[in-house]
Amino acid sequence: MKKGYKRVERMTPAMRVIHWVNAISMVVAIVTGLYIAAPYYQTFIAEPAVDKYVMAWNRWGHFIVAIIFDVTSIIVAYLYFFSRFEKPIKKLLPTPKNIKEFFAVLLNLITLNRTKKFDSSHSDSFNTVYFTIFHLLLAWMLFTGLQLYVHGLESGQSSIGSWWPSLLHLATDWTIPVSHTLVGASTGVASIMDVRIVHHITMWIIITWVVFHIYYQVWRTIFWQEGDIAIAFGGSKFVKEDKEA
Repeated sequence: MKKGYKRVERMTPAMRVIHWVNAISMVVAIVTGLYIAAPYYQTFIAEPAVDKYVMAWNRWGHFIVAIIFDVTSIIVAYLYFFSRFEKPIKKLLPTPKNIKEFFAVLLNLITLNRTKKFDSSHSDSFNTVYFTIFHLLLAWMLFTGLQLYVHGLESGQSSIGSWWPSLLHLATDWTIPVSHTLVGASTGVASIMDVRIVHHITMWIIITWVVFHIYYQVWRTIFWQEGDIAIAFGGSKFVKEDKEA
């Protein structure tokens, strides 16, 4: 360990597993989702009997990673309130301290680390808000995705009975008028196409979120020199012992 620095744990093993499972699932979701929207590749297998199932396999993969996102989202939501390591909800409360820290971190980013009046040894309000936006976007993707899924069950039946489509309609039909308000209010009657458009647009918003997230972690590593990028791999970072909070 470098002299003058102390090691600080920032992510538990469980949190790191969730982080990388989500990262891998997101790549699979994007690749398969784009194919479902507009097929852009074909298999290299010559047999037509196999080739015709490409779309089916893409839909299956997309659905599986969506289920994984469902599970991890429930876990993350629980940890926001009941984690014994660190409760993000505490950083979301609009207290004077949190608001001051949020703008201090934002100013630090804008001024390229020329001013740093906050403690970087813990998760700050800016990063917590940023990750909360991601989880809200992810929740919206899950609801709109399930609406698109149940829309394909036109018979009202599924392999496990009619209760499953009925439950999905009850939980996700509200996304149609909301999507119509967001993107299709001038096109007339609300339809499933509004949900498809919003689902697709949200995907690009999430991709933009990921790009900035990676950039910001590299930025912090370079400017703060505390090894922030190692948090997702080893769970810890290093902070200066004599720095001002």
